[in-house]
Amino acid sequence: MPENVISPTTELGFMTIAEAARRIEKKELSPVELTTGLIRRAEALDPQINAYLLLTGERALDQARAAEREITAGRYRGPMQGIPFALKDIYATAGIRTTGHSRTCIDTVPDFDATTVAKLYEAGAVLTGKLATHEFAHGGPSFDLPWPPARNPWNRDHFTGGSSSGSGAAIAAGFVPAALGSDTGGSIRGPAALCGVVGLKPTYGVVSRYGVYANSFSFDHAGPMTWTVEDCAIVLQAIAGHDPSDPASSVKPVPNYRAALTGGLRGLRIGILRHMHEDDCPVTAEVMAALDAAFEVLRSLGAELREVRLRPAQDYWDVKVTIAESELLAVHERALRTRTGDFGEDFLGRVLPAALIGARDYVQAQRERRRILAETKPVFQEFDVLITATAGGPAPLLDAWRTIQFWQRASLTTPFNVTGGPALAQCIGFSKSGLPLSMQVVGRPFDEATVLRVAHAYEQATQWRSRRPQLDPAAPFSTKLPPVPDPEKADVNGAIRDRAAAACRAAGFRLTDRQFAMVCSAAPYVEAMVDRLYRERDWLEEPANIFQFGREAL
Repeated sequence: MPENVISPTTELGFMTIAEAARRIEKKELSPVELTTGLIRRAEALDPQINAYLLLTGERALDQARAAEREITAGRYRGPMQGIPFALKDIYATAGIRTTGHSRTCIDTVPDFDATTVAKLYEAGAVLTGKLATHEFAHGGPSFDLPWPPARNPWNRDHFTGGSSSGSGAAIAAGFVPAALGSDTGGSIRGPAALCGVVGLKPTYGVVSRYGVYANSFSFDHAGPMTWTVEDCAIVLQAIAGHDPSDPASSVKPVPNYRAALTGGLRGLRIGILRHMHEDDCPVTAEVMAALDAAFEVLRSLGAELREVRLRPAQDYWDVKVTIAESELLAVHERALRTRTGDFGEDFLGRVLPAALIGARDYVQAQRERRRILAETKPVFQEFDVLITATAGGPAPLLDAWRTIQFWQRASLTTPFNVTGGPALAQCIGFSKSGLPLSMQVVGRPFDEATVLRVAHAYEQATQWRSRRPQLDPAAPFSTKLPPVPDPEKADVNGAIRDRAAAACRAAGFRLTDRQFAMVCSAAPYVEAMVDRLYRERDWLEEPANIFQFGREAL
């Protein structure tokens, strides 16, 4: 694309939060000018990308004018004042439609703001709209929902990753410099990887989940997505902190994340989880080469790198999926009984088979999670951060996904939802086809500062942030979607079908033949998954989610 395409907004679209904030504070840049430019850019280009479900242009301009008045009057709140941001459409916004990208909530308008949204408003940030997601932050890409899926700005025929799909696409396309996503098994880091942006899953409890549609109570994390690591630190600073409305919210003090971006890594101990990206979830040769090059950069910055092993990725997957799908089913079970056909098929193909997971399976998974957490603690006494790949390769084609793959494959990101500490995805290069590649920096619980330090030092030592997708508002494009894939043919015996039918009846589901076929195709994988959780245990082994009174009750 020629550099002067939509030139009035290109510079604004590619401006970092840090740079925009410096210029706004000095009154060299108007929040109204910035917001107007980004809205115009999205209006011109988003018909090709579908990152937004709803642009809130007029409201955004009102907020930008208010920020400008305050700054002019000498009331500067900090680096998020006057900065536009957008939200994955699972964050409650008072007076603004919040749909979860689902037909079941198509007309839902909350009367309150999620805590994170309120914090960003308090910081003076400007909401430009609600972004595409996979249905209720789960499943996808789907082609049978009320809105189309977001497309990858690097190549719109390719997938964005999920489920924070619109968030990843909007940042990469330069529609907005900050977005909030959510991460239950990789839903911030996956889109960050495939769209070439920075995405951070903070430690569980660091950022409030209040007012965010629940996917899994045990594993949901809210967090920032930005173009640079410094910008990620700025947004995290604004949204972190204790929230009494979230029962899982941490009471730990919030450090100065931006102050941790010192640039040097001398003496830092980095563990390479090579087994995860070579054996457990093998990555492409391009990702492997990019990782090896990134390791050399980190060594050149003074870090000490050694290989280390955790459990196989499959162990984490079994624990996470057993727990998370059970919780997702509990969240949506009434609607699944009465409005099954209003959900997208990919969502159904994941949540309905959870009827096969029993209460004993759930408890065994929670007990296994506690065992995993105990095993991880000494690793972080030896290493400051761990590194592996984020995704197995560059973004696949949009129509390559099949729901059954969810049940068949472990994941590079899910282990760190199970362990609960911070994990950040960042770009480490591009494939021959021009699509981003990514690595994952993983830290000990509540040590976001070190994760950000490592990622920022790598980013500053490389040139990947100078490359942006080339978008042209005059380029021809098609809005045609791939067909909805048929359910995988269920090659199961009569006993498995009978167990599946009994589980669906017990759950109160009235399924079509097509919907029941989804359950049957997943059933062998579900049964194998829960079987792997049964092992010798001491009766003293407690589950990971034992009851505990909150501080206010003590």
